[in-house]
Amino acid sequence: MSTTANVGAVTVRGGISSRPNGWDVRHVPETGSTNTDLLEAAERGDAGDRTVLRADHQTAGRGRLDRRWDAPPGTNLLVTLLSTDAGASPSTLMQRVGLAAVAAVEAAVGTSLPDRLGLKWPNDVLLDDAKLAGVLAQRSTTTGAVVVGIGLNVGWAPDGFSSLSSNLGCDVSPAALLDLLLERFDDERDVGERYRERLMTLGRTVRVELPGNRILDGVARDVDPSGRIVIESHGERHVLDVGDVIHLRT
Repeated sequence: MSTTANVGAVTVRGGISSRPNGWDVRHVPETGSTNTDLLEAAERGDAGDRTVLRADHQTAGRGRLDRRWDAPPGTNLLVTLLSTDAGASPSTLMQRVGLAAVAAVEAAVGTSLPDRLGLKWPNDVLLDDAKLAGVLAQRSTTTGAVVVGIGLNVGWAPDGFSSLSSNLGCDVSPAALLDLLLERFDDERDVGERYRERLMTLGRTVRVELPGNRILDGVARDVDPSGRIVIESHGERHVLDVGDVIHLRT
């Protein structure tokens, strides 16, 4: 039987599958932004908790600081997860998705990669010190629902970025990687502690680009319970909740 569902401005036919662990996974060949579509669907009451929207191609995908996140159709994992839990923290959910992505990649490769694969504060997944994925959380101003989108380079990456195929020789489909990510998302416990364990930013000399064209150089010392990073610079500690971090070579 063919199934029809409305997600944003997109009508999905035969694109919904319910997994035993309660994920409602929806798929579209192309859309503007999976984050925008799921937020709008939640506000209309067309998408509930643990709804997932995956697209083969996004025409208006954005990352942090409104940066474009695009890839050739079908090459990468472009997906958004929805949480309608009123108490859910966007920061914690973003950390959890990042950790799940790391665990999913290691499951796909079949080995742990602690020295090559990890997280960069606040929302990037790194492989060989180059960006493998970006994670972006957004909250609805009307319903309080939170969406967390991730774009992960599976079969293609722009210059200066990493991908599973080029860096690891890993032949996995975006759909199969999503299954692994959802399984690992449910397995994650003690998110704050695990996030710190896989955060490659800690202990590094970094440059933080702050709003207003300000620059802060220092050493990343810690991440507090709310997800803010602690930078030590010239003997002073700075606690930041926003900024673009660059890992500096020492």
